[in-house]
Amino acid sequence: MSLLKRIESARPGAGGAPDGSNVPVPASGGGAPGSPAAPTSPRLMTQAPVRESFRDVKFRIQNRVIQDLDPKLDLSNQVEVRRQIEEIFGKVIDEEGLALTRAERVRMLEQITDEIIGLGPLEPLLRDESISEVMVNGPRQVYIERSGRLELTNVVFQNDDHVMRIIDRIIAPIGRRVDESSPMVDARLTDGSRVNAIIPPLSLVGPVVTIRKFSASPFTVDDLIRFGTATPDMFEFLRASVEARLNIFVSGGTGSGKTTTLNVLSSFIPNDERIVTIEDAAELQLRQEHVVTLESRPPNIEGKGQIPIRELVRNSLRMRPDRIIVGECRSGEALDMLQAMNTGHDGSMSTGHANSPRDMLSRLETMVLMAGVDLPVRAIREQIASAVDLIVHQARLKDGSRRITNITEVQGMEGDVIVMQDVFVFEQTGVVEGKIQGRLKPTGIRPKFVEKFEVQGIHLPPGLFGFSY
Repeated sequence: MSLLKRIESARPGAGGAPDGSNVPVPASGGGAPGSPAAPTSPRLMTQAPVRESFRDVKFRIQNRVIQDLDPKLDLSNQVEVRRQIEEIFGKVIDEEGLALTRAERVRMLEQITDEIIGLGPLEPLLRDESISEVMVNGPRQVYIERSGRLELTNVVFQNDDHVMRIIDRIIAPIGRRVDESSPMVDARLTDGSRVNAIIPPLSLVGPVVTIRKFSASPFTVDDLIRFGTATPDMFEFLRASVEARLNIFVSGGTGSGKTTTLNVLSSFIPNDERIVTIEDAAELQLRQEHVVTLESRPPNIEGKGQIPIRELVRNSLRMRPDRIIVGECRSGEALDMLQAMNTGHDGSMSTGHANSPRDMLSRLETMVLMAGVDLPVRAIREQIASAVDLIVHQARLKDGSRRITNITEVQGMEGDVIVMQDVFVFEQTGVVEGKIQGRLKPTGIRPKFVEKFEVQGIHLPPGLFGFSY
């Protein structure tokens, strides 16, 4: 977006977060027209100076800064833009004779800068590394997620139009649109954060924006062990499973940490393999050298040009991949993914929304049927049982923590039923100061694919499954 357009979108009332603080301004002489005569008492003749709110002062200063900015300024040169804003801001403050504290002056400058070249009231939330998700429920209600818990912030927008301007600022650089004819949009910020927006008439509370923040440095095994997601032994087992080229699905509910776990599992892939990743919005952060990242494309303004994940999965088979990683299976692409797993592309991985490992298999059946292929249920189940080796189920618990609760082997078919067996399950032992205590413990069942580990020279610690063998 050009600087001129950004300036126009920042004009009042694009406004920022209303602030209850008041800023003294020089008192103006004279009373309001039609006001009663001044009282004769000298003590009553002196009136308190008019005080404007911080927000109103900011709007006025912001408008003057915008008027004095060079509209031809190169927006990509952030340093120069900020320098010019700061210079004009200082001059305007001096001319106005405002009695601002140093903290108020810094805060006002930051808010004006965010309105002109950033994402307005969202900028402080996006800069806060402790926040993992930002949820704008209309102009007056902004929630964040921190440490797995939701918190209501004091950040507000001026009105619906202000939120819409910020949405446009997010989606314009990537050529997407949102309006009454297309009231939902998926996008991502320049740092990779995933954005979803839905506007009236579908939303009855005003424009709604959900931002899943992108971690600049991806979480590692050590991070997940520190968070309590799983134990070191469990990650040793998962590392062996990835190196032995087992096909793995990571299941769980919304916000349970599936993508983070998938990213960590992907880090176990040897560096000499060719990996093709396929996502709706690129979130995976693989550190291997030979990675091809593909991203689906939504339809354009005319409703044409859509490239769904399913087409990318099919195309990836012609790209000589050693591993195919699909960020999330939601629909008919599940059939193509299962076929890839069954036709020599071992070691592939994906995620899916489900409440349990068994539910993940039921969801896969449903997604295969969504592909529009008329297959009997038994044939679909045979495809699933043959393709999927392991399901890693993750959940967000009541205390906000994210834990791997099941690591489950898919053993095969018995009659018309897919046989599954938990290898590790999470056992809750109590609650201490609101934090759930427990551990992922072995069930005592030795997975069938352990023999595959041994053939490939992968040896696990004795007693990992609850017994020595």
